[in-house]
Amino acid sequence: MGAGREVAIGIGDQIIATGLAKGAWAKRGKKVAFGPHGRIIWDKHSELIFRDNPNICYPGNEAHQKVEWVDFYKGNRGYNRKGNGHWIWNMDWRCEPGEVRLSHGELAAGERRGKGFIVIEPGVVRWKSSAQNKDWGFHRYQAVADKLIDAGHQVVQFTHPEAGQILSGVKTMQTYNFRDALAILRNAKLYVGSEGGMHHGAAAMGVAGVVVFGGFIPPSVTGYDMHTNIAGSDTFCGSFTACSHCKEAMANISVETVFSAAMERLSG
Repeated sequence: MGAGREVAIGIGDQIIATGLAKGAWAKRGKKVAFGPHGRIIWDKHSELIFRDNPNICYPGNEAHQKVEWVDFYKGNRGYNRKGNGHWIWNMDWRCEPGEVRLSHGELAAGERRGKGFIVIEPGVVRWKSSAQNKDWGFHRYQAVADKLIDAGHQVVQFTHPEAGQILSGVKTMQTYNFRDALAILRNAKLYVGSEGGMHHGAAAMGVAGVVVFGGFIPPSVTGYDMHTNIAGSDTFCGSFTACSHCKEAMANISVETVFSAAMERLSG
């Protein structure tokens, strides 16, 4: 049965999926199939993240392999459900760091970009209606970058066709797809940015991070212990559209808080 092209999940969700599948082949001799039983659901990004992963069943192979079905796809993610204009979070959910199997060529290409830098991602995915609720503000990321540079650290920002503003004073590195970005990111000593695909990628690459959550989604749900997860509120609204609560939550997170968290991670 082919992949369900009509249903898409984001890159971050697919990295979460690799965490759900981790160890299936080595421990149980099985492959994980994502979708309702009997129907694998992938989208245009799935192969990019699942490539060469021995724990995941590819569409068309489910009848020929020992398979475990996992209901994880858009509309059935497990960590949330739709409420009236907002997400209702599953407070019992915990993310296991995922894994993306990079090829020797991808690893070598990433290493050629250098090591020991800090990656800052000030942008959010603008096509999502809730994107503004995850946006800490470019000017705040700029202030953190300035402080890190003044402290003697090299700061890097990825550039790509969907990239927004470029921070002043940082080193830019062009990326061609998400795997390319991960191959570079794995050589960083720290990631600083919002909750989203790149913070899931940092966890998958074993990279420490400072992740700005604000008041949209609880850090306990999609955060990782290996990161410093910063909230600006005790409540997490999950609003589908821009809201004053999330804006206030982001305003509650100071530049000094994020910079201090970064310095603590770097020293630890």
